[in-house]
Parts: sequence; C-alpha cells; structure tokens
Amino acid sequence: MANVVVVGTQWGDEGKGKIVDWLSERADVIARFQGGHNAGHTLVIGGEVFKLHALPSGVVRGGKLSVIGNGVVLDPWHLIKEIDGIRRQGVNITPENLMIAENAPLILPYHGELDRAREGQVSVAKIGTTGRGIGPCYEDKVGRRVIRVADLADEATLELRIDRALLHHDPLRKGLGLEPVDRVALLDDLRAIAAKILPYAAPVWKVLNEKRRAGKRILFEGAQGALLDIDFGTYPFVTSSNVIAGQAATGTGIGPGAIDYVLGITKAYTTRVGEGPFPTELDDADGQSLGERGHEFGTTTGRKRRCGWFDACLVRQTCATSGVNGISLTKLDVLDGFKELKICVAYDLDGQRLDYLPTAADQQARVVPIYETIEGWSDSSAGARSWAELPAQAIKYVRRIEELIDCPVALVSTSPEREDTILVTDPFAD
Repeated sequence: MANVVVVGTQWGDEGKGKIVDWLSERADVIARFQGGHNAGHTLVIGGEVFKLHALPSGVVRGGKLSVIGNGVVLDPWHLIKEIDGIRRQGVNITPENLMIAENAPLILPYHGELDRAREGQVSVAKIGTTGRGIGPCYEDKVGRRVIRVADLADEATLELRIDRALLHHDPLRKGLGLEPVDRVALLDDLRAIAAKILPYAAPVWKVLNEKRRAGKRILFEGAQGALLDIDFGTYPFVTSSNVIAGQAATGTGIGPGAIDYVLGITKAYTTRVGEGPFPTELDDADGQSLGERGHEFGTTTGRKRRCGWFDACLVRQTCATSGVNGISLTKLDVLDGFKELKICVAYDLDGQRLDYLPTAADQQARVVPIYETIEGWSDSSAGARSWAELPAQAIKYVRRIEELIDCPVALVSTSPEREDTILVTDPFAD
C-alpha cells in the first residue's frame, strides 16, 4: 500500500492542514515528523474551525492513529492544553489514537526564555522566531543534553539529564541577564506533567514498521515549508530542523524505502511570515489584496503574512530537494478577479539570469524577479470540485505552473472546506 509524505514547498502556510486532513480519509496512520508548536494548521470541517499546532491534523478524524515522531520537539504543557481544547470541540483523544515517540525531545521553559532573550538582543539581527523554544531545544538535542519523553519515567535519569542541561544553560542565562533555572521547581513541574504525557509514549519506530508490514497506509505530515529547511532554506532565516521530505524517514524511524509518494503543498501565490528574503514580495495594492482575500495571518502567531506573486523558481527548487511527485495547488480562489497575474520565471542577479535562488545571503537580497504575465479571470473558482467548474483561464494558470516547476498538479484546493478539492492524481493509488 502507498505511503505518502506531505511537505510545504514554500515558506509554510501553504494549506497543509486541510490537505492532510483530506488525505487522512485514505490513510490509517498520520505521523508528524519534524518541527514544533511554532507551526499551525487551520482545519475547517462542517463550518467548525480547528487550530492545531503540535497535534497531527489527522486527530479530527475518527478511527485513525495519530503519531508525533522523534523528529518533533514537544512542549508537554502546550500539548496537554491543546488536547484539552480539541476535546472541548468534541474530538476524543486517547492513547489509543494518539502516540508520542519515546525519544522525542521536550521543550522546557528555559528553551523559550532563551529564545526570547536572544531575539531581544538589539545588537544581533533578528531571525524572526516565534520565541517558543524550538531552536534552543534542537540545539540541546544535537548537544546531547536534551530531556526526552522516556526520561520522564525514571527519576534518576531525569535528574541526571536536568543537571547536564543546566551546566550549559545557567552560564548562558547569566550572560543574557537571566536568573539561574530553579532546578527544584522544574523537576516538580516535570513530575506533574509526566503522568499526563507518559500514557501516550510508545516506540513509534516499531509501531510504524509493524503497520507498514501489515499493509496499512501511512501519511507523513511536515510542518513549515521547504524554504525554511535548516540546510536548503533561506538561511539563517529558517527553522531549526530539516523540513524536506527526507526527514520523514529519520523523524519517525521508518526507512526511506517506505516512502512511495511525496506531495508538495503549494500556494497559488507566495507568502512569508517573519524576516528574510522574498524576491516576489509586493508592497502595493496587489499585495494588500492578496493578504485580505487570503486572510493571511499566522495560525500560531497572528502575525500578518508578507504576500507576493507565485515564484516558479523557488517551487521548482524545493520540488527537486524533496523529490516531489506531484503538488497540491491551494488557494486558487484567492486569485479570482485579478485582471492579470504574474509568475516569477527567473531572477536577474547583477545582469546574470538565474533559474534558482542562490545560496549566499547577499545574493538572495539582490536578485530581481523576472516575470511572465498571464491573463486573469473574472469568474469564481471558489468551491470548485472538478475541472469543469473552473474558469478556463484558471486552468491555463494551473497548467502553466506545472510547466514551469517541472512537476504535475495532483490536487487543486478551491476553499478552506475539506471537500472543495479537485483530485487529479490520488497520491495513495497503488
């Protein structure tokens, strides 16, 4: 049976939540494989809005197993709060339908404090983090001083891990003008949350491999977008983990041979939250219109998103680094009513034409987009569920994007509603 990885092909906010939820109907297991609660997915189901941050998008569907993999950094207090909130909306979450990897790293309060203190230093250029401790937690993971879910089950191990972490963090905090961590209070808080987290803990790698051998379909869900990847994104304005499709294997403990199809979620225009380069950004009425029509505010932070025209160079690049087999084009309806649309087909760098975004930050800041202009459409595409319901010019726009990114369109999303989706190719087809 086919197993599918879903990744964002831009800077996040491409509409992964809806597409993962839509695909969940065809899957048996939905697994998050990277990131933290700095990313948010908004689902609209039967008129009710669900906002998820740490939980996999599949939790709103009954009869599915949702998994938080070892590639995710987990704030245990936030997770329990999110679980409680979703339960109040009528979604039943238990250890039978939610599983957390025993080796998943925990975001502790001192990670968030460090994150915010660093970002507040006026002498250092801001990265634009959410201040939720994701980056410092990944640093501790690589530095071999992080606390993992399994550590909560053993008092001696937990204390040893905390002592090792504080040997690093207390001197760092002193340099930033922060008080030392209250070790006793922290241990008390961890003991209290352990009883709520440990029932969900499991050897995720083992369970997923068993599910695969049993012929179950697994949907791997990424957070953020490929342009925020720590290696292949617009560094240093990136997240602290690998976002591209290859991380699905290492972030869950299943081999790369288990991945049968990579679906890239791609917005019909481009948005970005926070700092960093954005070649096609619009500071005019068109940019304002895209933001208003698309309701472009971050699910997690509420920050206004920067908006611009579709950048085929960037999407072609991320389709290559993630091995994307097909894209899901989202928010096509936001473009309804524009007399003309522009697509970035190349860059001009000091007189040289480039078909990719260069790695060097100074060059990224200097590239000028080279546009191709396409006629817009006046008829509505909102709610379309078949090609026949789309305006002819909208279909031409979709087909031109396919040509420019060297990747076919597998799905088209025409509203936030789950069923307003045009299926071209089923990623789960055997």
